[in-house]
Amino acid sequence: MVLARGTARATVVAVCASGVLTLAGCSSGGAGDDGGTADAKDTAAATVSTSASPPATASPTPSPSASPSPSASVPVSATPTPVPVTGPGQKLVTMTVTGGFAGVHHEVVLRGDGTVRTTDRGGATVHELTDARFSELRTLLGDPALDDVPDISTGQGVADMFQYLLRFDGRTVITDRTSAQPALDALIDALSEWLPSD
Repeated sequence: MVLARGTARATVVAVCASGVLTLAGCSSGGAGDDGGTADAKDTAAATVSTSASPPATASPTPSPSASPSPSASVPVSATPTPVPVTGPGQKLVTMTVTGGFAGVHHEVVLRGDGTVRTTDRGGATVHELTDARFSELRTLLGDPALDDVPDISTGQGVADMFQYLLRFDGRTVITDRTSAQPALDALIDALSEWLPSD
């Protein structure tokens, strides 16, 4: 009985010692060990490593419809560029203004030589433009928004309004400015600088 208790006690101590060595990273096997203990050690290390690191959380991916990109929601408009000049005698734009209480008749012509010719009942006047002003007027003529301006935009039943007839880019446009046409209005305002004051 005494021998059996001593053997059991030795076996328990050996098992405990083996467990401690395994946790410490040592192998109780000899040179002929088949790696079974090493596999247990690697598994324990992997378990400790995995449980020690915080779990990775995937960042939420925004829904394409939740926040559209600016290019998808805002249309990009073309940048106006100055219309080309083919020669000094070219008429880039002609604006004729008629009507009003006094029955005016004025004409403003922007030419390819960088001049503005104004004609009214009192005669004709030629104005020399600076390069910057000439480029500015040609840029107004190159605004892509002018392509969307209707050929005729006049109010019905409006008496004594000025009528503006413009010829440019092979088009004829007539307006009395009762409806807003920003690109056309900007061009008319710029050319009106040379209209005689009545």
